[in-house]
Amino acid sequence: MNIKNILNQPVFFERNRVWRVYTGGKLFADFFGDPAEDSLYPEEWVCSSVHALNGDNRDPNEGVSMVRGTDIPFDKLLAEYPKEMLGNRTELGVLVKMLDSAIRLPVQCHPDKAYSRKHLGSEHGKAESWVILDTRENACIYFGFKDKISKAEFERAVAASETDPAAMSGLLNRIPVKKGDVFFIGAKMIHAIGAGCFLLETQEPTDFTIQPEHWCGDIKLTPEQMYLGLNPDIALDCFNYDVAGDEAVALGRKIPKVLSDTGKVRDEMLISFDDTPCFAVRRLTLNGGEIANTECPAIYVVTEGTGEVRYPGGTATLKKGDYFFMPASLRDQFTLASKEHMEIVVCIPPKEA
Repeated sequence: MNIKNILNQPVFFERNRVWRVYTGGKLFADFFGDPAEDSLYPEEWVCSSVHALNGDNRDPNEGVSMVRGTDIPFDKLLAEYPKEMLGNRTELGVLVKMLDSAIRLPVQCHPDKAYSRKHLGSEHGKAESWVILDTRENACIYFGFKDKISKAEFERAVAASETDPAAMSGLLNRIPVKKGDVFFIGAKMIHAIGAGCFLLETQEPTDFTIQPEHWCGDIKLTPEQMYLGLNPDIALDCFNYDVAGDEAVALGRKIPKVLSDTGKVRDEMLISFDDTPCFAVRRLTLNGGEIANTECPAIYVVTEGTGEVRYPGGTATLKKGDYFFMPASLRDQFTLASKEHMEIVVCIPPKEA
């Protein structure tokens, strides 16, 4: 493929399933057309320029998306053509994943920028958001402590989790979820994705997770997997022990805000820059309508239906499960359209400085 063509059209990618320590992925069947089975590849990293932190990783590019029909990694494309891809930005600054959990994930949290800067050598933490796309029976998430807890009490629960599977999850609020629910998971907030959640996750561009629970399903976690190589005492300082109960749940659950609705095009803000400066998330629902000049650069994921994206060089057909990166070179030059029904989630990088 001619590189000039790549720079002036929506960028599509090869599929990019990533190994994790938990099982899932069965619900990818209806979305991507994959085999309806669970495995240790339960995540699809979408338009990703981020490397996965898998300790036994044999692929140095694991996690990084490859431009469709080429051998070009997305991080290389961004580095070599920053103006065309990113405009005035110095980096994309966002990571998008789709994941389907067959089991409850370990109780965990993610660092904020200050913690990452001090202990992990990064300018990014890992604030994230979830849009629930589908569920299995009794799907739920765990979010925030039920009651205020001290670090010492939490340490005792960590120790107990080696023999008691509910020692840590029992400390958290259990929240049933359904398709369409939206949550924001601020840095340092304790949480766990429960069994049966197929979701789209938008986050800061790191793979930093502190998960001090000893087990993930039947897999015994190593200290590296639990603590990111940090001293456990320092790692447990990453958790916010000051927010609990209904206050925590209220911080997490988000109600979509309708920006406009013509009947043919509904535009909703799911996560705004008022929620976090790290990213924003919109949802566009087209029913026989079209919308021009939406976010750019940004990542687009087709979550329902069919349609097309038009740009000066042509038209690309879209269907459920497709995703693409809209480069800065097409700012104010593209249109999304659907003759019947199409829903697209738009994942937006941080505001330009």
